[in-house]
Amino acid sequence: MRQLRAAARRDDPVTDIVAAMAILVDTPMWPAHGRLWAHLISDTDLTELHAFAAAVGLPRRAFDLDHYDVPAERIDAIVAAGARRVTAGELTRALIASGLRVRGRDRT
Repeated sequence: MRQLRAAARRDDPVTDIVAAMAILVDTPMWPAHGRLWAHLISDTDLTELHAFAAAVGLPRRAFDLDHYDVPAERIDAIVAAGARRVTAGELTRALIASGLRVRGRDRT
């Protein structure tokens, strides 16, 4: 992604578009309801995240303030649709850097 952003600074219009958008999904490791779940985020804005989620058929009820909860069995299709698979740490760092992160203590 750094290479894309560096190229975007050189005024490459195609790279600008690609660099501006990143949907990230981490490894399914969060157990709930008898299955494992992953998190899906945008590193730029929630509008992009909601649009991507709708395009891949995730229900709005799967949205949890700054991410979508995604069941493990949907990950391959989500990656095929354009999400980039990252570690949980990378996802957290991207979410913090975007300014979109909602901390646990701020969740009600």
